[in-house]
Parts: sequence; C-alpha cells; structure tokens
Amino acid sequence: MSLINDDLQHLLTQYCEPEDELLQHIDRETNLKVLMPRMISGHYQGRVLSMLSKMISPKRILEIGTFTGYATLCLAEGLTSDGMLYTLDINVELEDMVRASFAQSPYNDQIKYILGNASETIGLLNEVFDIVFIDADKKNNGTYYDMIFDRVRSGGIIIVDNVLWSGKVLQEKQDKDTRNITSFNDKIAEDDRVEKLILPVRDGLFVIRKK
Repeated sequence: MSLINDDLQHLLTQYCEPEDELLQHIDRETNLKVLMPRMISGHYQGRVLSMLSKMISPKRILEIGTFTGYATLCLAEGLTSDGMLYTLDINVELEDMVRASFAQSPYNDQIKYILGNASETIGLLNEVFDIVFIDADKKNNGTYYDMIFDRVRSGGIIIVDNVLWSGKVLQEKQDKDTRNITSFNDKIAEDDRVEKLILPVRDGLFVIRKK
C-alpha cells in the first residue's frame, strides 16, 4: 500500500521517532494473527498521526475504524490531560485483542472503544471534536464526513486514510472502489468550507482543516 519503495520507507523510519514497545507488539500481533494486516497504520504513518495530534493538543478525538488500535494509540499521544478519544469499529472479533492492548497503554482511561455500525454510533456522541480520523469502509467516507462535519470545531482537522488507493486514482478506467475514492477526493476539493491537502504518506492521507 506504500507509494514509495521499501528502501526509502526504511530510511524514513530511521529519521522519525521510534515505536514504543506496545506499538511494536500490536504490529507483530496484527501481522501474525489478523486478516489483511496491511490495514494497520504502522510505524511511519503512526508517527505522522502522533505529530499532528501533538500539534493540536486535542481535547476530543473521534476515530472511525479502530482495526487493532495502532492508530488509536498514536492519536491519543496528543490528548490533553482531560482529553478523550472515541474510537468506533464494527469488528467484534478483534475486541479482546484491542481491549488487551488498550489496557497496557497509559491512555486506557482516555479511550472509549465503541462497537457497532459507525453510521449509528456517531449519532450517539454529544461532543465537538478537535480531530477526526476516518479509516473505515471507504465507500462511506463521504457519509462519515457529512455526519461529523458540524461536530468538528473551527480550526479542527479531519484526516482520511487511503485516498490515493495504491495509485489507482490515476487510472482513467476505474473500478467501483476506486471511483468511490476519487468521488470523495473531488468532494473535498470542491468544499470551500475547508483547507485541504493530501500527504503522500503510505496510501495517502487527506488532511482537511475546517475554516
């Protein structure tokens, strides 16, 4: 899923902060035990998410798509002391693994892990968010964006993963999944309520700042 070669990716990880032992453990367990382990954010993207979070010092974070909790913990690193991160996922099969990892983290008490359909659970949250990270079922990126937009404060950021879709967005003839990604990207490009840019990190991170 990375858009750069392995040698350059290795170099990038040499020039950023290291993973702590818990993140290394989650990465190993994900690759050993979970289907589609490539969905994990991983070292470099995790440090990007951590850096963005620390720059903002968020009091409230929403993550749509927990997977095995790697990105969750990276984002949590920037939380204020009284901050809270809500992470939503539909995969109950990973619950025990995710909760066990969170329990080993210093941010455990600041994370609310909510299982269920995100299109339903988002509506249960009565919060205004400083950061939203969307990394779930890609066909619903636009739906989630619309649902959370009014819940993001002015100056807050929305981050959306996988917006370059392994480079397939460059293809003239696109399959359904790629068309969905392109349609979402076009939607953001045309939204004058926000400032935006795509970072070519891993599979593409759309960083969107609400005006």
